[in-house]
Amino acid sequence: MILHTKFEETIEIQESGILHFEQGLPGFEDETQFVLLPMEGTPFSTLQSVTTKDLAFFTTNPFLFFKEYDFELAETVQEQLKVKEESDVLVQVILTIHETLDRSTANLQAPVVINVKESLAKQVVLTDNRYKTRHELSESLLVGQEG
Repeated sequence: MILHTKFEETIEIQESGILHFEQGLPGFEDETQFVLLPMEGTPFSTLQSVTTKDLAFFTTNPFLFFKEYDFELAETVQEQLKVKEESDVLVQVILTIHETLDRSTANLQAPVVINVKESLAKQVVLTDNRYKTRHELSESLLVGQEG
C-alpha cells in the first residue's frame, strides 16, 4: 500500500504495519488507522494517519527521556488491546515541537499504548496527577545527565 505523508514523502507500507485505534485519538475520533514511522538516527517517530495525509504527530519512547515515568495499564485497556505479555507493549508519547528541541514538550498524561503483536493501539488518559500534558524535554535531558 502506498502512503503519502504529511512531510511530502511517499512510502510503501504493509497492511500488517497499520495500527488500529478502535476509538481513534481524542479529538480525532474518526481517525482509526495510523502507522508509526521511526525517524532514522533519532529517538523520535512520526505517528502518521493512513487516511488523512496532513495528520501526523511526533512521538518518542518516554522511558528514554523520563527515567521515573511509570504507570499501571488498567485491565479494561489490557483487554481492549488484547495484551497478554508486557513485552507486546510499546509506549509512545506525543510531542509538541518548539523552535528548539529543549523547549519541546511531551504529553506524559496521555501515552499512546501499542500492542505490537496485534497492531492495536489506544491513547490512554492517565489519572495520575504526577503527569501533565506538557513536560519539557529539557527537564528530562538534565535529569538523564545527572545519573
